[in-house]
Amino acid sequence: MAPSLVGVGVGPGDPELLTVRAIRTLREAERVFSPTMAEDSVGRAESIVREAAPDIAVERLVFAILADDEARATAHRAAAERITECLDAGEQVAFITLGDPNVYSTFHHLADMVRQLRAEAEITTVPGIMAFQDLAARSGTVVVDGSERLHLVTAVDGPGALDTPLADPDAAIVIYKGGRHLPQIAEKLETAGRLDGAIYGELLGLPGQRLGSLRVSADGPGAYLAAVLVPPTRDQG
Repeated sequence: MAPSLVGVGVGPGDPELLTVRAIRTLREAERVFSPTMAEDSVGRAESIVREAAPDIAVERLVFAILADDEARATAHRAAAERITECLDAGEQVAFITLGDPNVYSTFHHLADMVRQLRAEAEITTVPGIMAFQDLAARSGTVVVDGSERLHLVTAVDGPGALDTPLADPDAAIVIYKGGRHLPQIAEKLETAGRLDGAIYGELLGLPGQRLGSLRVSADGPGAYLAAVLVPPTRDQG
């Protein structure tokens, strides 16, 4: 087999949600990389793999998840160069990422940089279960039905990301990366008449899990990787 890079989604946190295909891919890889904030720190994606498949060896790549664009670019470059070294050595390389590698993931930025260094590199992905799916299952929430729509947004820059979705009452809204703006998000949903029924979740399936009504949970900031699920406005009659 030619050397290749595959981004593997490991789900939102619960090791039991790591797919059979993901585990098989990681075991077949000759090198498995995981993102981390520091070399001596076990990242969340690595902790999932450690519990689900402790036989898989993981090498850490340090990333700068900050507002500093230059720091992020430098970290991505260093990670891409390390992966390229392994590809040049003929290895099958896997990179693990929370959720799905094609949705709000570090992986596609990394893959783009690997392509800049090795345009011929074969790059693929293995899908993963996303946090809002786990949140829906744990809360018993029907996300969409019939002709209803789904808006998936990131509120990392604030609740303004909800302006367009809230104009569509027949749509469900999934809000990612809005933990630090949680009270403002709840206020905006309240104003739009959408707060009742909104569900909040963080650290799902892990120690410290929080799951419940957003109205109750929005008394202060939440975790960066928290998720909010707002069902469509449905006729209860």
